[in-house]
Amino acid sequence: MKNVALIACLPVLLLAACGRTEPVADMPSQEELAAAANAAAASALATQQAAEDAEPRNYVNLERGFSVSFPEGWMKNAEASTADGAIYEDKGAGADVRVFWQKNDNDETLQQIVEAVSSGAEGVDGDYIGDNEYRGTANDGEGNNVAVRLLKQPDGSIVTATFVYPEMLSEQYQPIVDKTLASLRVFAPKGEAAAPAEAGNSVAAKPVAP
Repeated sequence: MKNVALIACLPVLLLAACGRTEPVADMPSQEELAAAANAAAASALATQQAAEDAEPRNYVNLERGFSVSFPEGWMKNAEASTADGAIYEDKGAGADVRVFWQKNDNDETLQQIVEAVSSGAEGVDGDYIGDNEYRGTANDGEGNNVAVRLLKQPDGSIVTATFVYPEMLSEQYQPIVDKTLASLRVFAPKGEAAAPAEAGNSVAAKPVAP
């Protein structure tokens, strides 16, 4: 009898269990599906167009033989940039990155060039890395920190990257500064054969891929 009673109760238990499930939503119509697909396609097209219109993050100067990756969202100062280099800015924060090539007609040593670049700055501190690289920091005396990296090319010319940012934003900017300056690379200028790398030289032979 107990088995008969249990069997008789099974349909009631199943109905009760079904009653606790969520109701199935109505399936969208063909028109709704088509509208959603069109909206997704339009959004993808707009995103692609925005990416094409945006300033490229990687700056490559084939004529002078160097490249660097600027922070995302920063804008190029076209008026101040030249064939020898570029300036990218974060105008809202009052920060900028300047990367320029300069000829070394007097065949100055890296130390002599660093001394010239550092003149007028305060609290200059830095290190030479091998014979062809220098990294340092300073203060411009106007409330801005300055981080600099110099790379000497095989022909003696110099590529200088200078990152200037408000001292009060040091904590937020330090990771950006390190990443940007570390991305600087020098390579054989267009039309010149690549020189063999020297031992201990941190200068890379290939540019950053655009």
